[in-house]
Amino acid sequence: MNIAKSGYRVFSANSSAACTELAKKITERLGVELGKSVVFQESNRETRVDVKESVRGQTIFIIQTIPRDVNTAIMELLVMAYALKTSCAKNIIGVIPYFPYSKQCKMRKRGSIVSKLLASMLAKAGITHIITMDLHQKEIQGFFSFPVDNLRASPFLIQYIQEEIPDYRNAIIVAKSPSAAKRAQSYAERLRLGLAVIHGEAQCSESDMADGRHSPPCVRNTTGHTGLELPPGKQQAPFPGIELPMMMAKEKPPITVVGDVGGRIAIIVDDIIDDVGDFVAAAEILKERGAYKIYIMATHGLLSADAPRLIEESAIDEVVVTNTVPHEVQKLQCPKIKTVDVSMILAEAIRRIHNGESMAYLFRNITTDD
Repeated sequence: MNIAKSGYRVFSANSSAACTELAKKITERLGVELGKSVVFQESNRETRVDVKESVRGQTIFIIQTIPRDVNTAIMELLVMAYALKTSCAKNIIGVIPYFPYSKQCKMRKRGSIVSKLLASMLAKAGITHIITMDLHQKEIQGFFSFPVDNLRASPFLIQYIQEEIPDYRNAIIVAKSPSAAKRAQSYAERLRLGLAVIHGEAQCSESDMADGRHSPPCVRNTTGHTGLELPPGKQQAPFPGIELPMMMAKEKPPITVVGDVGGRIAIIVDDIIDDVGDFVAAAEILKERGAYKIYIMATHGLLSADAPRLIEESAIDEVVVTNTVPHEVQKLQCPKIKTVDVSMILAEAIRRIHNGESMAYLFRNITTDD
């Protein structure tokens, strides 16, 4: 039984066996059994959850790792949280190591801030607290109406560098774009290493969107607004005396590497590695500049589409990610992919929250740039 006298229980909201591995590791460290529940998909792809034991008055932790089928995983989490809420659980705490839709946290043209929508849905389903790891933007915490503990994977990745990379003292930390420089600087300072930044890499940045809400338009003469409504098909006449300043169109500069990587081990750090095109291109540039080994360090290894093949064929020597996202299939396709286990810190976070202990210990020497 799942140690009812402890006052809390741990469930997994995943319907696939591959995604329950992290939940099993966490419960083993906590010394409890995984809660009895059945999560499955109906023939019409509806999600059904059956909780097989009483949860009345208990604090419940739902562990949900996010596989490739993101939307199904979200529905599993929402349906399980609502099932526990209607079963009179006292508190429902979501343990979501990789928070989905975190890249959609800013307005783009006429889109929407989907991570804000997801935060509202989780609250509506009954979740009262979130434990996650390395949010894509830390400001996402402000979207929630309940507490969020944003843990860090950097201590585990730094430990891997120190223990598993021979001659890491001859390494240099690399940011594959200027926007990743803060994270790279934090790693470099902790490891007492140098820092390099790749500038001019072709990428789709939020700040480069062709939208008047992000930057002034590139034309001088602009139609003004007279306050009069015109019939359909009629064009608004320019308002006299209105001229907006003309802005030069953005043009990406030639790719340059700021910093000396010649004869060094290059370690690229980031929070998510999904579409590996940018990382492969960065590795080629670093090889051309004289780096003799190239490592990629990232918290969340989504590794979508044909990422394993591209990594295997690239100049990258090793990709190191944590087990916040299941990627066993990708590891079979590409031996260069290595995994760091972070179940220890997740289990400790669960224990401390249940016992009402301070979480400060988990953030020792951690800064917002990590």
